Amino acid sequence: MKTIVVGTRQSALALTQTNQTIDRLREIAEEQGIACRFELKKIVTKGDQIVDVTLSKVGGKGLFVKEIEEALLSGDIDMAVHSMKDMPAELPPGLVIGAVPKREDPRDCLIMTGYRTLAELPQGAKVGTSSLRRACQLKALRPDLAIESIRGNIDTRLRKLETEGFDAILLAAAGLHRIGWSDRITVYLPPADCLPAVGQGALGIECRENDPFMRDLLERFNDAETALCVAAERSFLRRLNGGCQVPIGAFAQLEETSPARLVLDGMVGEPDGGELLRDRIDGDDPVRLGEQLAERLIARGADRILAEVRG
Repeated sequence: MKTIVVGTRQSALALTQTNQTIDRLREIAEEQGIACRFELKKIVTKGDQIVDVTLSKVGGKGLFVKEIEEALLSGDIDMAVHSMKDMPAELPPGLVIGAVPKREDPRDCLIMTGYRTLAELPQGAKVGTSSLRRACQLKALRPDLAIESIRGNIDTRLRKLETEGFDAILLAAAGLHRIGWSDRITVYLPPADCLPAVGQGALGIECRENDPFMRDLLERFNDAETALCVAAERSFLRRLNGGCQVPIGAFAQLEETSPARLVLDGMVGEPDGGELLRDRIDGDDPVRLGEQLAERLIARGADRILAEVRG
């Protein structure tokens, strides 16, 4: 019986979504008559080790995936389960995304204490987020809010909401859904108000390019529509040379027309919300769409904004 070693971060969310992935792959293997067993390997990444500094100040790409990808390349693990929004636009040579399963809710959400809507938050309310993307869009909606950095896993941030004087915190809805804490969500922010991170709500299942067994198994777990949408978003990110620590947002949807059309929204903004560039494009080639939308925003000053953020 073949043993498949699965690499993952060790947070509660990472373990939850990895175990959910393993359960589905086990079902697929049984359906195909493939004899295999799965073994979990927890890996600590640089992003997990640095918990007292805003990610944008740490710099670099792949803060939550590099060590896991190194384990893949060395053969210590056979596949890895990532939150797609943590994955750099460029993968190391020798690695591929073997599957993009069906996407969870891509939206951001607010968890608040004593308030029901964004509009209800008082002037100067203290809102926590570690994301420049979320911060710049929230400041564009409510310039009066006091945005403060908040790091840690979901449970840590929820605890800080109660203990460190925050009126609200911003999180990805998908993580709360997966971990079974949807009831903690006060209000969802629609993409029209807050574009999600590239790939938010989706998982990226990574394996070695030269591993036909894993590639064949993972292909059966792939969701074609989600993969198409994520490919457009990642193409946008790649052209802007961005990572998960810069104020870039993108969200693609497949419109049920005949033939089906991809609609891609993209955003680049200043961290203080002073300038926010946003545009929309549609077409049928996801890679080209992402590149074209990025070019439009570059023509309006996106490169300058991102250069300032990177320092």
